[in-house]
Amino acid sequence: MTVTVLDDLAVPPLAVERFEPFLSAAQYADLLDAAALARLILHDRVLWCVNSTARGGGVAEMLGSLLGYARGSGVDARWVTIDCPAEFLAVTKRLHHRLHGFPGDGGPLGEAERAIYEEVSAENVAGLVDRVRPGDVVLLHDPQTAGLVPELKARGAAVIWRLHIGADVPNDHVVGARDFLMPYVRHAHACVFSRAQFIWPEIDADRCRVVAPSIDALSPKNQPMEPATVTAILQSTGLLGDGLPVDSAFLRRDRSPGRVERRAWLIEDAPTPPDVPLVAQVSRWDDLKDPMGVVSGFVGALHDLGDAHLIVAGPDVAAVTDDPEGARVLREVTELWQGLSPEQRSRVHLATLPMDDPEENAAIVNALQRRADVVVQKSRAEGFGLTVAEAMWKSRAVLATRVGGIQDQIVDGLSGVLLDDPDDLETFGRKLSLLIYDGGYRARLGAAARERVRDQFLESRHLQDWVALLREVAPAG
Repeated sequence: MTVTVLDDLAVPPLAVERFEPFLSAAQYADLLDAAALARLILHDRVLWCVNSTARGGGVAEMLGSLLGYARGSGVDARWVTIDCPAEFLAVTKRLHHRLHGFPGDGGPLGEAERAIYEEVSAENVAGLVDRVRPGDVVLLHDPQTAGLVPELKARGAAVIWRLHIGADVPNDHVVGARDFLMPYVRHAHACVFSRAQFIWPEIDADRCRVVAPSIDALSPKNQPMEPATVTAILQSTGLLGDGLPVDSAFLRRDRSPGRVERRAWLIEDAPTPPDVPLVAQVSRWDDLKDPMGVVSGFVGALHDLGDAHLIVAGPDVAAVTDDPEGARVLREVTELWQGLSPEQRSRVHLATLPMDDPEENAAIVNALQRRADVVVQKSRAEGFGLTVAEAMWKSRAVLATRVGGIQDQIVDGLSGVLLDDPDDLETFGRKLSLLIYDGGYRARLGAAARERVRDQFLESRHLQDWVALLREVAPAG
């Protein structure tokens, strides 16, 4: 068996005191108490986080911040990504779709797939098990890491498996994926889900917990940004036309200065004008995010949207190592765009954003969401949908599908607008038109959205939830 060498990812420490401007006095005091408790629980232990990629998704974004704040609180927190060959990713992508309730590529989850899964899991755990000491705490994320649970538990670690995805109403696809993963998951000391509806009935209820995801208000993706900087960044990347960029600067996670210099790869007839109403969806190139439906719904309502333009943006598909389907989805959306009429094509822009520097990418997304008049997330299924919380924090009006964790974030008509059926493009267009034309409504939604995120979906709350779980799973000696 090959022993895979797993390197720690660099995680700069972040001070929890940075949250003080965003929290009430009581909330801030609770956060400081949680940080002190974390130091007590983990003072002679290592907190390991293990997932499949360091970039290109919400899990990686959250881990960078959460582990940074853990380190800033005095905890020895480390982040490791496993090695994922293509045949393994094909199996785990199939699991990903089926846990959402969709068939994915329609391939099997039989003995051949289990053999691939277990072989790669064994290679990865061999590269980790000798570094994990008895008493350490290991947080494993999503289907890619479930196979590591039994061996790490046998090593004497406290093992928590965290699943970020799920289906509102389980079907046969969901059950089949659960059956595949249960031989590994059942060994975990605790299993964490993003919402109560995602909890697996096959797992003992006393080992299940619900922890909603969160955003970091001061990360490059969510930090405050002046309008001139927004424009400069979008012009630097080519997402907006006209004008010469003045200052495309942002602050990196460690507060050092950064600058947006790389350009996006754009599929468009002409650049987006700088002064038109803008609709944007930012997500991975994934069928479950329904970029095809976003484009079709927008052009179907074009006569009711004034001079609005649409930007559908996602990461450079070559840089997202754990998603083997991104290139296909982007190709299909491009073919749809090419088949539009000249008028329709002129109002729709597809963009793949550079991923060479993840923090530069985050700053671009930040600017695009802030420039958008309406942010869309028309997912067919969603574990949580961090892009929704990100846009809400920026006081944007969000139009999103009533699926998964999106419906936990948005109160329909108060902090955003929900679409009941992702296939109902007529209703999608009608609701989008209302938001484009009613600036007062957009402003009211945006103000309420920011407050909802401040109260429920910042990482200050997320950190406290994890400390409470650690207190149960790995109490101080």
